[in-house]
Amino acid sequence: MNQRSISERADYLSRRRARMLPFLAIIYLTQQASFLSALGDGTHRDVDHFKIGAWVVLSLVLLAALATKGFWLQPRAVRDLIDDEGTRANRLDAMRIGFLFACCAALAAYFIAQFQPLTVGETAHLVLTFGLGAALIRFGLLERRAHQGG
Repeated sequence: MNQRSISERADYLSRRRARMLPFLAIIYLTQQASFLSALGDGTHRDVDHFKIGAWVVLSLVLLAALATKGFWLQPRAVRDLIDDEGTRANRLDAMRIGFLFACCAALAAYFIAQFQPLTVGETAHLVLTFGLGAALIRFGLLERRAHQGG
């Protein structure tokens, strides 16, 4: 693999990530609609345990993709090219936005709990979903803007 093909591969993967992250975040958030609509009702079916387990796995994968260079199956040279200074700055800004959304979700959960009791699991689910979702959307949008030359 010569240097040109490595850089072309890195550019292709970086552009693909910029296109896919906002959509993955929207899918991630919309999948939670059924969970969020049933907050505080206290009824859990066996299928709910499977859905929560799948949510945990998806959350871990998305968090790892956001917090690292991603593309774990690509050669190190490609991953290093993808993770340039602009990408690192975009990732940090996305993490900042995700933290702010997580804090707002925690405050909202505190407010909701004054009227409708929430479990610790429900509260953690809210905080992680909104924090991670916001960070993914922000990172994807910043990366798209960078690839469009803006």
